[in-house]
Amino acid sequence: MDTVFTDIGVANGESSSVQVRNAKESGFDCPEKNKVVVQDTGEFGEILPLSTDILKKRPVYSFIKRVADVTLSILALTVLFPLMVGVAIAIYIDDPKAGPIFVQERVGKNGNKFKIYKFRSMVHNAEELKKMMQAMGYTMKEPEDPTYKVENDLRITRMGRFIRKTSIDELPQLVNVIKGDMSIVGPRPLVTSEVERFDDFSMQRHLVRPGLTCYWQCTKDRDKVHFGDWMRMDIKYIHNCNVWEDIKIICKTFRIVFTANGN
Repeated sequence: MDTVFTDIGVANGESSSVQVRNAKESGFDCPEKNKVVVQDTGEFGEILPLSTDILKKRPVYSFIKRVADVTLSILALTVLFPLMVGVAIAIYIDDPKAGPIFVQERVGKNGNKFKIYKFRSMVHNAEELKKMMQAMGYTMKEPEDPTYKVENDLRITRMGRFIRKTSIDELPQLVNVIKGDMSIVGPRPLVTSEVERFDDFSMQRHLVRPGLTCYWQCTKDRDKVHFGDWMRMDIKYIHNCNVWEDIKIICKTFRIVFTANGN
């Protein structure tokens, strides 16, 4: 073995920069930083290209999943419509300088981009503040983690903290599910700038439609989960997804919503 592959997130409590340094000191050749990954081939097998239709061998499950996605989304929108109207009004009152719905480009199945809908949880000039905070190095994550998460983020509004903790901010994505951009259960879609730093292992999360909820989404204090563990959760779901697994994830998500233990 001449090359060591490590993770762009964190594995076993060590950042990839530490792992790369240790590997080099042991005489191994390491690829360029931020382009390396833990290839868990023992558990997940070979890395699959984005052109792979991983659900093609599960046609019954794929059909049931799509029918359930559309049916449950329409039902949920109908039942939750009064709540969503109330949330929208509360968001506008909290910060009237922008609308209650936030639209952003995300990366979906096979790397295709789409517009995602969310209830706005940040101030109207959040993107400008993000650039300023990034320039100041204001982040709680490991440098190798491509996602931008900040502890006690001052950009989040009062209403935003509540809807994030309860995952209510994700409800408008039921429209994305009906359109076919997303599924109810699947890896959470991330923004293009974050995905551009992904390695081949992490890119496998785009083999299926992204979802409203997933293993990571229904994990208590999910923002404290290391990036590498998050990616492994997504790949694990892709390999193990079935109707019963989806039901279990949805039930766990309800628990997170009602206990407000998401972030």
